[in-house]
Amino acid sequence: MDVKEYKSPVYSVIAVPVEKVCANDYNPNVVAPPEMKLLELSIWEDGFTMPCVCYYDKENDKYIIVDGFHRYRVMLTSKRIYKREKGLLPVVVIDKDLSHRMGSTIRHNRARGTHSVELMTSIVAELTRAGMSDSWIMKNIGMDKDELLRLKQISGLAALFADKDFSIPEPMMPAPKDED
Repeated sequence: MDVKEYKSPVYSVIAVPVEKVCANDYNPNVVAPPEMKLLELSIWEDGFTMPCVCYYDKENDKYIIVDGFHRYRVMLTSKRIYKREKGLLPVVVIDKDLSHRMGSTIRHNRARGTHSVELMTSIVAELTRAGMSDSWIMKNIGMDKDELLRLKQISGLAALFADKDFSIPEPMMPAPKDED
């Protein structure tokens, strides 16, 4: 039996012109301005120590960010870093469909960052519309049943609950009063 050896993406870092990289439209990670300044200083002082994780869109010849949006932003906004790096961003490529890329983004972010509840709600809605089950969502983006339920409730989208059985309880009748 020929077993193909797994090779983690980090062993295949490539230098990509930053102009060929673009953000995804579902990243719920938020970084405050002071932390962005610290990230720029970190990249200036230490260089890029972690590549951006991207999906390669062959049709458009673009690298879509799965993780590393803020490192990408630093490359675009810091003239000194852009110049030193010759406009090249370190990237590793993963080949996953959109739902799995969303899961990857969330896992990367939740391991170290903060999230926008609004964007997380949007992602849950998108994954639900894509046919992903609650158990798939909980497993792949690292949330428990209560958190998933809260995000679905916040969204207010009835479609997110379409596969659930609900019943309306009968109103309780008041206990009869003793009549004298």
